[in-house]
Formats: sequence, C-alpha cells, structure tokens
Amino acid sequence: MHMVDALISPIVGGAMLAASGSIMAYSAGKIEKEAFKSKLPLMGLAGAFVFAAQMINFVIPGTGASGHLGGGMLLAALLGPYAGFLTMAAILLTQAVFFADGGLLAYGCNVFNLAFYTCFIAYPFIYKPILKKGFSKKNIFIGSMLSSVLGLQLGAFSVVIQTLLSHKSALSFGQFFMAMQPIHLAIGLLEGLITAGVLTLFYKAYPKPDYNHPAYLPKPITRKLTTCFLICILIIGGIFSLFSSSAPDGLEWSVAKITNSQGLVADNALHTKAQMLQDQLAVLPDYSFKPSANSLIPYALSETLGTSASGLLGSMLTFSLTMLIGAACCQLKKTKPVT
Repeated sequence: MHMVDALISPIVGGAMLAASGSIMAYSAGKIEKEAFKSKLPLMGLAGAFVFAAQMINFVIPGTGASGHLGGGMLLAALLGPYAGFLTMAAILLTQAVFFADGGLLAYGCNVFNLAFYTCFIAYPFIYKPILKKGFSKKNIFIGSMLSSVLGLQLGAFSVVIQTLLSHKSALSFGQFFMAMQPIHLAIGLLEGLITAGVLTLFYKAYPKPDYNHPAYLPKPITRKLTTCFLICILIIGGIFSLFSSSAPDGLEWSVAKITNSQGLVADNALHTKAQMLQDQLAVLPDYSFKPSANSLIPYALSETLGTSASGLLGSMLTFSLTMLIGAACCQLKKTKPVT
C-alpha cells in the first residue's frame, strides 16, 4: 500500500509529511531514554525483518492482486507504539530513497497510513487490551487478527481520502472505496495470521513479559533471539523474496481496475522533479539492478540477483537507519519524559 507521488497533490503530500513528522517528534519524546537504549537492537532487527518480509507479495486468490505484510501492527506489538512508529518510518524511508518504492512526495502519506493507525489506534485499543488478559496463543491470535484488519482498513480508507483531497478525478471516491476496502480486508486477514505466528514464537522466548506493559521487554534481547532474527532476515530477504508474486499489490490493482491502466501520470513540475531525484538516489530501483546495455549478465539472472541483493542490502540499510534514528533520539533526550 505504498502510494506513488502521482496519487497525491503536493499540498496533500506536504500536509501529511508535516503530520507524520510531528508524530515522529512526539514519539521520540515519549520514549523513556534507558528503555529506548535497551530496545535499540530489537528495533533494528525488527525493522530489517519487516523490510525483508514486505518484499514477499502473496497472491490473493480469485482477484489477480497480491498483498504483502504491512508490519505496523507487528512492530507496535514488539516495540511499543512509539518505537514501532519510528521503525516503520525508517523502513519506508529506506524503500523510497534507495529502492524507489513509494514516492518521495507521498512519504508522509505512507508513514501515516501504514504506521499511525496500527501503532496508535489498533494497538492501544484492540491488541493491548486483549493481551492484558494473558499472553495465550488464543489471545495473541485474536488480538493480531482484529488489530491487523482494523489497521489496514483504516490505512486503505486514508489512501482514498488523500486521493480525494488531491482532486484525482480519475479515481472517483465511491469506486475507489469499493475497490480498496475489500481487497485490503483479504490482505489484512493474511497479515493477521503472519503477525500472530511471529508474535507467538516471540513470546515463547519471553514467557514472562510485563502484563501491565505488554509491548515493553523486561530485558535486552538475547543472543538466541538475535540469531533467530538474523537467520530469518537472510532467508526471507535473500531467498524467499525470489518467489514473490509479480501481480500488482492491492493499491495498484485498485487504481488499475478503475482507470483501466497501470496507474496515474504525474501532472506537474514538482512531481517531475521528485521523480528525477528519486531516480538519481535509487540504488536498486524496483528492487532490481539498473538496466545496462553493456551488461554481460542475462536479464533473467540479473533480475534474480537484483531481487536477492535488494532484500539483503535493504535489510542492512533499514537496520542501520533505525539504529541511527534511535541513537539520535537517545542523544537528544536530556530529561526523562512523563509516561
């Protein structure tokens, strides 16, 4: 559900960037410094894991569309809402800058749609109350399913509203709404299953979490857990990503269904400049090597290697960026915040 720049106007993009930036600053100020330091390694690993997992698009049967893990709910459950929001912001920045996935002008929209609703609505009002009743497999499953579906439904609806405010007349509100919500309901159900599975395994490593603060770890992550995350990142990013579906994701599918094309075209100079900048910054655009007439490697092999390299490089970049953001937040915090 990564929006491209052509879906929004510069005014909406700027407003959403300001909104998401304000939430980032708020989140950084709300995290207790010492707790944040102990959580930094997990932030980096969880961010890298979600980046790798997002590269795998799974087919939605009977639709011709695909979906992938959003990850916002998983990050909120593992890290708490504030660290989860900052980690998702780092993931989306890595994707937009280095892989041209999601527009630069639409960055604030993507952060808001994928992180705000999961971290600050679905997590505190659905997942957390359910898990307070006990960290059983049943509660984890119910909490993960309900919160993932709600978070993605709100995010999908937010996309529709943002295009409406951008006056994208090719996407009528009613048609776009009726295309976006059902397909993202299906994606949300699959995301809920994945989230529940990961969290069930995670809580096996921490059988005695703090029931009053279910998202906050009682101690730094263990070497065993770190090794597990690293192995998963390498396998998912380097190997499983090769088997990702090539079908359009839920947002692309919805736009194409209404416009009878593969998307909208940017319509002003700012969009064009943003696209040019993104083309220059992207190391592996669309998760593949840039085409070269002098390349001696067959195209199919180059595409395969590019996908695998993107999964591994992107995971490392996300880990590094997340750790950098976390370290900067710790450095800037001079007083202990009120929690």
